[in-house]
Amino acid sequence: MRENIHPSVFKVKGEHRKKALCQQPKLIWFTGLSGSGKSTLANATEDALYRMGYHTYLLDGDNIRTGLNKDLSFSNEDRIENIRRIGEVANLMLDAGLIVISAFISPFISDREMIRGLVGEDNFLEIYLNCPLKICEERDVKGLYKKARQGLIKDLTGIGSPYEPPESPFEVVHTGEEKMEDSVERLVKKINKKIKI
Repeated sequence: MRENIHPSVFKVKGEHRKKALCQQPKLIWFTGLSGSGKSTLANATEDALYRMGYHTYLLDGDNIRTGLNKDLSFSNEDRIENIRRIGEVANLMLDAGLIVISAFISPFISDREMIRGLVGEDNFLEIYLNCPLKICEERDVKGLYKKARQGLIKDLTGIGSPYEPPESPFEVVHTGEEKMEDSVERLVKKINKKIKI
């Protein structure tokens, strides 16, 4: 079947859109345990970049799973497919010239490296939210840890399934120690150097 697929070649390319939007498209990938603050920090970072005049789009785990990936379970195979689809969507958005911000647990190094390979090393800004499991459990904003401890959820990352920290992330944020405002300010300064034309 694949031999019958012939991708079109378009006149308007990513370089044209980048120039039109006056920004360097990047994928800003927030990763960390549930409760580490990914969605909160990603949302605040997008807001700051948007107010600076950048064209952005935020992809978030729960939102994606209620639409594009609502057919996927939380098995290891479906978790990998979840991340793969997100990477493909993000790659299209980068081609559109956007600054894409994503917030996903994405616990496995191999999955994040797959995304890095898809969008390109220079376009992948991995931000690791390093927050102790104890603090994430105390927050437990979605009640997932409580359910996991009760045996109602299997393979929850950090409890029944491992989280593999990035080996050389673009930035590390200690969300159990830092004030969010300070983290956002530091991140935006560093990101701005990468996306400014």
